Amino acid sequence: MLRLVRMAIEETCPAGVLPGDEAVTGVYGPELIHEAEALAKAIIATVEKLTA
Repeated sequence: MLRLVRMAIEETCPAGVLPGDEAVTGVYGPELIHEAEALAKAIIATVEKLTA
Protein backbone atom coordinates (compact mmCIF):
# COMPACT_ATOMS: atom_id res chain seq x y z
CA MET A 1 0.00 0.00 0.00
CA LEU A 2 2.75 2.47 0.86
CA ARG A 3 4.41 1.60 -2.44
CA LEU A 4 1.35 2.96 -4.27
CA VAL A 5 1.43 6.17 -2.24
CA ARG A 6 5.15 6.56 -2.97
CA MET A 7 4.53 6.08 -6.69
CA ALA A 8 1.79 8.72 -6.67
CA ILE A 9 4.00 11.22 -4.84
CA GLU A 10 6.94 10.57 -7.15
CA GLU A 11 4.75 11.10 -10.21
CA THR A 12 2.89 14.22 -9.10
CA CYS A 13 4.82 16.10 -6.42
CA PRO A 14 7.76 18.44 -6.98
CA ALA A 15 11.18 16.84 -7.26
CA GLY A 16 13.08 16.57 -4.02
CA VAL A 17 10.18 16.42 -1.59
CA LEU A 18 10.51 12.65 -1.14
CA PRO A 19 13.86 10.99 -0.52
CA GLY A 20 14.62 7.69 -2.26
CA ASP A 21 14.07 4.33 -0.59
CA GLU A 22 17.66 4.03 0.63
CA ALA A 23 17.70 7.59 1.94
CA VAL A 24 14.49 6.98 3.89
CA THR A 25 16.07 3.95 5.52
CA GLY A 26 19.19 5.93 6.38
CA VAL A 27 17.40 9.04 7.66
CA TYR A 28 14.23 7.66 9.25
CA GLY A 29 14.77 3.92 9.70
CA PRO A 30 13.92 0.60 8.02
CA GLU A 31 10.38 -0.02 9.24
CA LEU A 32 7.10 0.75 7.45
CA ILE A 33 6.31 3.50 9.95
CA HIS A 34 9.48 5.27 8.81
CA GLU A 35 8.40 5.09 5.17
CA ALA A 36 4.99 6.44 6.19
CA GLU A 37 6.67 9.33 8.02
CA ALA A 38 8.70 10.22 4.93
CA LEU A 39 5.58 10.07 2.75
CA ALA A 40 3.64 12.30 5.12
CA LYS A 41 6.46 14.85 5.19
CA ALA A 42 6.57 14.83 1.38
CA ILE A 43 2.85 15.53 1.19
CA ILE A 44 3.17 18.38 3.70
CA ALA A 45 6.14 19.85 1.81
CA THR A 46 4.16 19.73 -1.43
CA VAL A 47 1.17 21.49 0.11
CA GLU A 48 3.45 24.15 1.57
CA LYS A 49 5.06 24.75 -1.83
CA LEU A 50 1.68 25.02 -3.53
CA THR A 51 0.24 27.42 -0.97
CA ALA A 52 3.29 29.67 -0.61
